[in-house]
Amino acid sequence: MAEDVPPAGSVPRALTRARLARAIAELSERDARLAEAIAAVGPCTMLPRREGTHFAHLARNIVYQQLSGSAAATIHGRFLKHVATHVGEEVEHPTPESVLAIDDDALRSCGLSVAKVRAIKDLALHVSDGRLPLDRLESMHDQAIIDALVPVRGIGSWTAQMFLMFRLGRPDVLPVLDLGVRKGAQRIYRTRNLPDAARLEKIARTWRPWASVASWYCWRVLDLEDAGGW
Repeated sequence: MAEDVPPAGSVPRALTRARLARAIAELSERDARLAEAIAAVGPCTMLPRREGTHFAHLARNIVYQQLSGSAAATIHGRFLKHVATHVGEEVEHPTPESVLAIDDDALRSCGLSVAKVRAIKDLALHVSDGRLPLDRLESMHDQAIIDALVPVRGIGSWTAQMFLMFRLGRPDVLPVLDLGVRKGAQRIYRTRNLPDAARLEKIARTWRPWASVASWYCWRVLDLEDAGGW
């Protein structure tokens, strides 16, 4: 499978079913503890979510922050309906232009907080003036994408990493501050204490270049009925 290995310095290829299968095989071969977790959880299903646009995906992430799934879904639905109504036609996904054309009070009426209205407007501004080149993200390296995303109000490193993993399908992202990944790693590797960022980086040396996939398994072992036995 040498042809599946991207040249040094190139942009990582997005995860596909074939690449997920390869990742599972390589991780299982080189890491016995992780192999046990992979066997218990089963095949990885972390394919990139391609529906909609990058802008709509990021706006949705902002809406969903710190809310329960049902409450966030309701507010997000109102937001989409309001955008469509405002532009006077059926639009499948919000655009930066449509969001910027709506006043803040109207967006607040959807149930968005002041902070989230400002964040969504700031996202739209970053896209419209070119500071966040959404049309070029596929050709950019992971860190360059993070650097372009985090200046947007309401988007931090964790949100940027989740975008890389679940929207773009980047294979080697390690969210070292994610509590679920840290708890999963603690159970898989039976560490006495919850791994901090430095400890998780050391553990993840065997995960490269599939840290995204290994992180997914850290999340999933916490869902197992016998997770306490890890």
